[in-house]
Amino acid sequence: MSTTPLRLAIIIGSVREGRFGPVPARWIAEQARRHGAFEVDVIDLADMDLPHALPAVSPLMDPNPVRPAGMVDLTERLDRADAFLIVTPEFNRSYPSSLKAAIDWHFNQWTKKAIGFVGYSGNSGGLLAIEHLRQVFGELHAHTVRTAVTFPRFYLLFDAEGNLIDPTGPEDAATTMLDELHWWASALTAARGVAAAV
Repeated sequence: MSTTPLRLAIIIGSVREGRFGPVPARWIAEQARRHGAFEVDVIDLADMDLPHALPAVSPLMDPNPVRPAGMVDLTERLDRADAFLIVTPEFNRSYPSSLKAAIDWHFNQWTKKAIGFVGYSGNSGGLLAIEHLRQVFGELHAHTVRTAVTFPRFYLLFDAEGNLIDPTGPEDAATTMLDELHWWASALTAARGVAAAV
């Protein structure tokens, strides 16, 4: 397979006031850069124009819908990505509506690409949100990798500067997830290239 770094988009899914998402996003971005197989792009949905009202014809039915002008940057960055890491909290046993809006405004951008997850919450570490996201991305013909990184009771795991107090377990999980993500992203990128050439 190619030794060219794959383009990994890390998406901060929460936009709520006082959110914690940028902290684990910075941490996993550092892990991905240290991994060495990825060119990392951190996408913060709080910086994007994400209306929840979809157009009359769903973007899921029209692969090239007319999107708001403020969404152009997001769409282009999702297009460029070979793989994704979704950083999500868990709200009421699921993921935030901002993340659902970003997903639903796009279709081809996720198709036949690999996706990993970093979750955080009180008790489950975001696992319930991640399981819902696996179902959604399966419908969009994306492949979600098996290993995820989760932070249950995240507020006890990071210090005031946003550093993990005990990084050993999370770093091991991140390495496994990034290895899986790289394998699948490499295979799917090659397959998309073959299909485009036919």
